[in-house]
Amino acid sequence: MKPAPFHWHAPTTLAEAAALLAEYAPQDGRVLAGGQSLLPAMALRIARPPHLVDINRVAGLDLLEVVDGVLRIGAVVRHAAFLREAAPGPLGALLAAVARHIAHWPIRQRGTFCGSLCHADPAAEWPLVAAVLDAVMVAHSLRGDRRIAAAAFQRGLLDTALEPDELLRAVELPLLAADARFGFEEVSRRAGDFAQAMALAVLRRGPDGRVTEARLGLGGVEPAPRRFPQAEAMLRGAIPDAALIDAAAHSVAQAAQPMEDEGYRRALTRTVVQRALLQACA
Repeated sequence: MKPAPFHWHAPTTLAEAAALLAEYAPQDGRVLAGGQSLLPAMALRIARPPHLVDINRVAGLDLLEVVDGVLRIGAVVRHAAFLREAAPGPLGALLAAVARHIAHWPIRQRGTFCGSLCHADPAAEWPLVAAVLDAVMVAHSLRGDRRIAAAAFQRGLLDTALEPDELLRAVELPLLAADARFGFEEVSRRAGDFAQAMALAVLRRGPDGRVTEARLGLGGVEPAPRRFPQAEAMLRGAIPDAALIDAAAHSVAQAAQPMEDEGYRRALTRTVVQRALLQACA
């Protein structure tokens, strides 16, 4: 099939893009960046936006830079930008490890980090990374910038806190400490398919081996990715051994609220959390 007719707008400045969104968002106008989710939906006529605001020519939205201990990711930075370490230390290695799980090579070349967050698919990898690392989303409209914490950004299945006339101009990820260790585990039916479950663990340990900081999140199981404070509290202050890792994984599996296939997804949750923690402890 082919998309329904639409008007294409190609602003070159952020102000122009904001003005176009203010005008066309009430008519179901949409932002176009990578288009790897929107365009297939349009081709199937699931989505029929009458106006597309293409932000690929907007100056500055392609920036990927570290400023004051924060990695700032512009709205049109592609997934492929993270296949090489885009930040110093553990954060760059973490992003590179996760990027290899995203769909297939052609999609990585066009799809964008920010676009993935805006689409808010629970099976997508970047929303989990944003939730675990406490990312900050920078939304822009004619009213100016609005900063949104990751925990408040994805509100549910394909639902975010963005207003219709706002575009996600950037995402900010704090750099990880040099001694941080991470583990990422994902299960899908085939390589590149949507994740059935995935877990991200980030730990810091003291000289005595005890965990001083723990971040643990789950994606692909619930309508939105999230951290699990109870399991994180179990890890902090302890030396992680097989029994503790199993207990933390069991805690996440019990606390999770799967969207479907409850028994299977809980068992899968326990497995991916165990594996992510074992990687982080290696």
